[in-house]
Amino acid sequence: MESPSPKTPDPKTLAEAARQRRDIVSGEVMPEERLIRFVAGPDGAVVPDLSRKLPGRGLWVEATRAAVDMAVKKGGFSRAAKTPLKPPADLSDQVERLMLQRILDRLGLARRSSELTYGFEKAGAAIAGGRAAWLIEAVDGAADGRRKMLQIVARAERRPRLLSLFSCDELSLSLGLGNVIHLVFLAGRGADRLTEDVERLSGFRPLLPESWREGP
Repeated sequence: MESPSPKTPDPKTLAEAARQRRDIVSGEVMPEERLIRFVAGPDGAVVPDLSRKLPGRGLWVEATRAAVDMAVKKGGFSRAAKTPLKPPADLSDQVERLMLQRILDRLGLARRSSELTYGFEKAGAAIAGGRAAWLIEAVDGAADGRRKMLQIVARAERRPRLLSLFSCDELSLSLGLGNVIHLVFLAGRGADRLTEDVERLSGFRPLLPESWREGP
């Protein structure tokens, strides 16, 4: 009797395994979206590679300020690369700044592909209609307008996630518009990519100011 043929691995399972990497700090294997990739520069510098496209061996660290700081302080990058490296002391701050700019750049691209809506009335309608994945509020917007927008969120059957990190000027410049206060990223593939970026950023700073209350 012939032995049964070995079961062919599920392609989805193989793809998921291929996207798993080992954090050089904890040794834990994690999905790529929970990690920051770094590469070693020719001068021994440690370079963040948020898009995961730079050449060279990847040095993967959990997407948290604590993990990046630990890798810097404890020589994790040199140990993983098996060569002396010189990460800057403010590497986690560099990562945060790059991630903030990456999100702004993504918003600019999303506007050109019609994945955004903005302004109080349009943003509110998208939220009420269940089409909003993210509500992005200017951090320096008027408290009364924010309160009214959050009331719309509270009444919505499908509530968007909330983000308030950028000023009106930063959002306006990113979108090439004027006076952007209330911004909605519509549900879809673009919003999924934004979510990955924002979740990685959340390991480095809060997504809302301390004074910002999610309740209406």
